[in-house]
Amino acid sequence: AASDFHLIAGTNRDLARAVTEGVFREDLFARLNLWTFTLPGLGERREDIEPNLDYELDRFAEREGTRVTFNKEARERYLAFATAPDASWAGNFRDLAASVTRMATLSPKGRIDVDSVQAEVSRLRRLWVTEGDSEDALAAVMSAEAIDDLDPFDRVQLAHAIDVCRRSRSLSEAGRSLFSASLKRRASTNDADRLRKYLTRFDLSWQQIADIR
Repeated sequence: AASDFHLIAGTNRDLARAVTEGVFREDLFARLNLWTFTLPGLGERREDIEPNLDYELDRFAEREGTRVTFNKEARERYLAFATAPDASWAGNFRDLAASVTRMATLSPKGRIDVDSVQAEVSRLRRLWVTEGDSEDALAAVMSAEAIDDLDPFDRVQLAHAIDVCRRSRSLSEAGRSLFSASLKRRASTNDADRLRKYLTRFDLSWQQIADIR
């Protein structure tokens, strides 16, 4: 018997690295590795978040038979969070779909309000901040010896700052994102300088971090 087909395989893992580490078969990788296409994650395609937010609400309506919508302020707040540089969307579209489902399910009387959004934002932030992510972010710009010298509190805080910098287009954008809450309480700001001084405490610079993106 003969077969005539195309095999398309997808993964969120670096298979070349997995082969080097001995956790993926080298012969299988050689057979699969004819054409390789890299699809950026949702965190790198922030312009896709708003239309997919509406798509997920439509899917919820079809699935549950109930139409749920955002009120204006809640929608603006959710999109501000979802498209900010520090929103990693580690689970890509699965995270977004689950997020919309949770808010829609728990929404009072079919309207997602600000309280629902705030609760969901807090949940996603907890979900995305993990020890493994912190270690990866630090290891990209610091030596193992320098990381060992950090207190646990500084590790988590610095890793988050590095992650935001890597997702931002400029030092100023990263500063605005990291200091967004205190920004509202200040008459004048220089968040870029504030962030620059913070990184200098750890012998780091914006350019070092930007170079590894």
